[in-house]
Amino acid sequence: MSEAIAPEKEVTNVAVMNQLPSGAIRAESPLHHAELDKLAARNPRGGGVILRELKLLGHLTLRGSQDNASFMAGCAEVLGVALPTKPLTSVDNGSVSVRWLSPDEWLAVVPMDQAFEIERSLRAAIEGHFQVVNGSGGQTIIELSGPNAVDVLKKSTILDLHPSQFPVGKVAGSVFAKASALVRRSGEDTWELVVRRSFADYIWLWLQDASREYGLVVKA
Repeated sequence: MSEAIAPEKEVTNVAVMNQLPSGAIRAESPLHHAELDKLAARNPRGGGVILRELKLLGHLTLRGSQDNASFMAGCAEVLGVALPTKPLTSVDNGSVSVRWLSPDEWLAVVPMDQAFEIERSLRAAIEGHFQVVNGSGGQTIIELSGPNAVDVLKKSTILDLHPSQFPVGKVAGSVFAKASALVRRSGEDTWELVVRRSFADYIWLWLQDASREYGLVVKA
């Protein structure tokens, strides 16, 4: 005679970890060893391309159904912006930006010192099936700006970067050089590349080389 097996109890408690180091530990970005501060000190006065790392930010990947009203409302309440539902778009309120990744996935970039509290607030505010993953230590953002920034990108990706096809606010993942990046146009002449930590040095060196003909300015 077979035994009846009681259904498993739904697990509601989730362990979370604050990735922000204590004051005794110095946080280092994926491009720390590139010594951008020293490169910036030797900058020419001007150039067609400006590169800098938007470092040590909180990167939270959010997954949930758009049909889950609690998920959509909770994210909007905690982040201060509604999740973009139109494919390949993003929203930004100055301190928080959210990139659309798929119909049920978004990347929220927040101040690092607020990432842990935002994660906990999201978990407290949302009911139903959803996921929040803090990937802050695994990626970084490289910003390109200036009149020739788009020319550098054209050397690096197959994306159609014409303003009619890639307006301000659009975001798209693509092969980048021989790596990959999530490309966002954050201004008329400003672009952001979300790159994996393991690709950061390679992409940074690629961008430096690709920018030389236009004049490169590095900002710390």
